[in-house]
Amino acid sequence: MADTNKPLLIKRYASRRLYNTETSDYVTLEDIALFIREGREVQIVDLKSGDDLTRQYLLQIIAEHESRGESVLPVDVLTDLVRSYTSQAASVVPDFLQASFEMLREGQSKVLDNLGKAGPLAGMPGLEAMQAQQAAFFKAMTGGMMPTSSVPEKESDDLGEIKDQLAALQEKLAKMSK
Repeated sequence: MADTNKPLLIKRYASRRLYNTETSDYVTLEDIALFIREGREVQIVDLKSGDDLTRQYLLQIIAEHESRGESVLPVDVLTDLVRSYTSQAASVVPDFLQASFEMLREGQSKVLDNLGKAGPLAGMPGLEAMQAQQAAFFKAMTGGMMPTSSVPEKESDDLGEIKDQLAALQEKLAKMSK
């Protein structure tokens, strides 16, 4: 039985084929994407050099999904990411993105928990908070240039908490960039 607490080790051979060391068979990028969607951590290494290629393959999976029309990232966000590679923001962008996605995951977990307790679509508790998180993320990523009209104007306790978290994150990013 495989230990799902450790990352699944995938070895890339010189032929560029990807080998799953747990099941002793070859896998595709789509197989790797499925492992990740199922919650499994994956590490891809070059067999000969031992170099970690995980980032390269994760970006390739994202690029393939985007090219098939399964767009998740708006063009403005992708443009800002490209710009961040050539600016001083490159040092803070990874931490900001990681923190933003963690906030998004937490918000989604809260919504799913509330849906499970109250039944499907029972007032959608937490929906406003999740929308506010997403709006704050996109506003921060696009420098306020993206419209956020889908977010209700009403400020709830959750929205105030999210704003506090965002302010703390921005303060941390400002300190890191100094």
